[in-house]
Amino acid sequence: MTVLVTGGAGYIGSHMVLGLVDRGEVPVVLDNLSTGQRGLVHENVRFVEGSAGDIPLVRRLVAEHGIDAIAHFAGSIVVPDSVSDPLSYYANNTMVSRNLIEAALASGVKNFIFSSTAAVYAGESAALLDESVPTDPCSPYGRSKLMTEWMLEDGARAYGLRYVALRYFNVAGADPKGRSGQVSAKTTHLVKRACQAALGRTSHLDIFGTDYPTPDGTCVRDYIHVSDLIAAHVLALDYLRKEGAATVMNCGYGHGSSVRDILFATERVAGLKLKSRECPRRKGDVPFLVSDPRLIKKTLNWVPEHDDLDEIVRSAYGWESKLNSAA
Repeated sequence: MTVLVTGGAGYIGSHMVLGLVDRGEVPVVLDNLSTGQRGLVHENVRFVEGSAGDIPLVRRLVAEHGIDAIAHFAGSIVVPDSVSDPLSYYANNTMVSRNLIEAALASGVKNFIFSSTAAVYAGESAALLDESVPTDPCSPYGRSKLMTEWMLEDGARAYGLRYVALRYFNVAGADPKGRSGQVSAKTTHLVKRACQAALGRTSHLDIFGTDYPTPDGTCVRDYIHVSDLIAAHVLALDYLRKEGAATVMNCGYGHGSSVRDILFATERVAGLKLKSRECPRRKGDVPFLVSDPRLIKKTLNWVPEHDDLDEIVRSAYGWESKLNSAA
């Protein structure tokens, strides 16, 4: 059995490929390289450059490789960009996902794992968010992902599609073996930007908003190590292959860290003081996004192994140091 990994040359997708290879699976990567990097794809894995929304291409790959499951990571993820250019997000996230779902169903692939987001929630409350909380996205990014969740839900009812949509909280860190990490030059990921500042690749760390209703005035997020996230995906794959029911689950640790917490953790890991600059709030950001992960732990028997902020930052810092050495 083979898994098609869309966006497999990107940050999270490339880690999924590593997770599959490590357990003896045979993934196939489909990525248009608009933001992904060919060098992040495992050398022994089949790579195809193309769009996840190309229905004939996806159907051909399913037929050629005996694909029984799709893990869909391809898409645009920058919240402020979605506010300034929403139509591109509906095109690249919602419309591409719609075509991919059609191709999967037309090819007889009933197992589908979707990379969703905590941005489907409003994020105005400091309470932990479980899956019963009403969705109310504050950005076109969140809306584009929620629309895909709706399509999957409807597809399950109409066609028997089996899916798991994982609502990611803030993914950070890098592969503990140093095989992959974040490489985007225009990243907005806080942990990566903090590590870049610590390594001198940027002059300072921007803090967007210091007047939020949070303990220190900066946004609070639930940071999850990418390796724990991928472990959840692998368990979701096993769950679907055993004909588990279609479901949506949060993927986070259940506790939050502020922007300043990330700054301080980076200073501990790097052993130096970071320069920072306080800036106005960004459009689309919300004060709190912290998960209630009880459902995923119960359903998949998921047990995180890297739930430590310093460990998350340390792995990211090690990856950024490697990129510095290669530059």
